[in-house]
Amino acid sequence: MWQQIILAFIGLSAGTIIAGGVVGLLIGLSITPRYAGITHTSDKMFLYEDVTLLGALFGNIFYLYKLSLPLGAPFLAVYGLFSGIFLGGWILALAEMADVFPIFSRRIRFSEGLPKVIICLALGKFTGSLFFFWKGWL
Repeated sequence: MWQQIILAFIGLSAGTIIAGGVVGLLIGLSITPRYAGITHTSDKMFLYEDVTLLGALFGNIFYLYKLSLPLGAPFLAVYGLFSGIFLGGWILALAEMADVFPIFSRRIRFSEGLPKVIICLALGKFTGSLFFFWKGWL
C-alpha cells in the first residue's frame, strides 16, 4: 500500500511540474497576455494565469486517476470547441514566433489574401478533425 501511495505522489508531483512548465511556456509565448489584450481585459491577467495553472493541474489529476465527468454529449461538444481554440492558439503563437507566415508569404511573393488563407487552413484542420473523430480513428 505504501508503494502505491508513493507512486501516486511521485506521479502527481511529476505531472504538476510538467503542467507548470506548459503553463510557463504558454505565458512565456505571450498567448495569454495577447488574448487579454485583444479582449481588453488585461487587468485580470493574474486571474487568467491562475485559471490556466488550475486547468493544467486538474487536467493532470483527471488524466492520472482516469476520472470522468458524466455530463453528456453537449459538454463534450463544448469541451472539444474550447480544446480546439486552445490548440489553435498554441499553433498560431508558435508559428508567429517562428515568423512562418511572413517568411512564407515573402518567399512565394504572396501579397494579398493572407487572412483568407489562414481561415482556410483553420477550416481544413477543423474539417479534418471532425472526420478523424467521426470515423473513430483513435
